[in-house]
Amino acid sequence: MEKMRAAVLGAGSWGTVLAALLADNGFAVTIYARNPSVAEEINRRRTNAKYLPEFHLPDGVRATTSLEEAVSDREMIVVAVPSHSVREVARSAAPHLCGRPLVVHATKGFEPDTLKRISEVLAEEFPAFLTDRIAVLSGPSHAEEVARRSPTAVVVSSKSRETAEAVQSHLINSYFRVYTNPDLIGVEIGGALKNIIALGAGLSDGLGFGDNAKAALMTRGLAEIARLGMAMGARPITFAGLAGVGDLVVTCTSRHSRNWRAGYMLSQGQALEDVLREMGMVVEGVKTTRAAHRLAQSYGVEMPITAELYAVLFDGKDPSRAVEDLMGRGKTHEMEEIVEGWLNVLGE
Repeated sequence: MEKMRAAVLGAGSWGTVLAALLADNGFAVTIYARNPSVAEEINRRRTNAKYLPEFHLPDGVRATTSLEEAVSDREMIVVAVPSHSVREVARSAAPHLCGRPLVVHATKGFEPDTLKRISEVLAEEFPAFLTDRIAVLSGPSHAEEVARRSPTAVVVSSKSRETAEAVQSHLINSYFRVYTNPDLIGVEIGGALKNIIALGAGLSDGLGFGDNAKAALMTRGLAEIARLGMAMGARPITFAGLAGVGDLVVTCTSRHSRNWRAGYMLSQGQALEDVLREMGMVVEGVKTTRAAHRLAQSYGVEMPITAELYAVLFDGKDPSRAVEDLMGRGKTHEMEEIVEGWLNVLGE
């Protein structure tokens, strides 16, 4: 019986692991890698040492530097490139798509210039007949742990229930549990904005503020995520699930998290440019902080944690002063926005 074929666009840690997952599930998988040396390493050694040391890819995975070769005649296309690269890669891939493949993106961020969600960018660049075939994969899922086949639960969402359930069927297995959620906007926003709070968690830990501070940061950060999400059309209940609190917890508490590590390094007095250069990998929370700050202004939404992190990242504000300013804000009620959100749900 001929195997189904999938392409994974992006050879970073998450793209590499998703390729291995699909191979475990019986797909013949081609990874598109921009870097010829990465493609050669995958094909010759079955490794991608820069992103996942000591991880070996299964035999069902190969790599190419040709987008045409990667996406031609595939049943599923997985987009796992950084947010700032999605449009360019999608535009280049579009002429080579055949049939009606499922298109799954695993990119947690916004397009930096337009502030559009990634599914919106894909819908603009891919043929119109694929609009209902686009889905997002999100949730608490560090690549390093999925590579070890540790139990992981994620969520997939699409405008089309049929598409979401098809993706669910192709990805789910004994160590990777996949749920569906109809709230495409909420799933994308939760996955993107939690990276901002993870930067803050790294800063907090690096400054030695302890568990109380981080718990407060995460809880109030979730309120900010929900506040902007609801303004953009998301359902508040989504942020209580895997794409919201689940992803927030894992990204704020694990040293696997690039965003946590970046925040921690910033707390030690390193300049942002030096942090990003030393890490050598994309830290989506940095671009997402800028995007969310602009979105909050556009929608008239109050996001004090995001505003203070923006000032630390881009205005040179001292992190300790940012925390002082957050703690010194005027008195307010915790539950007002939560009740308002639930009333909106009940009124639909």
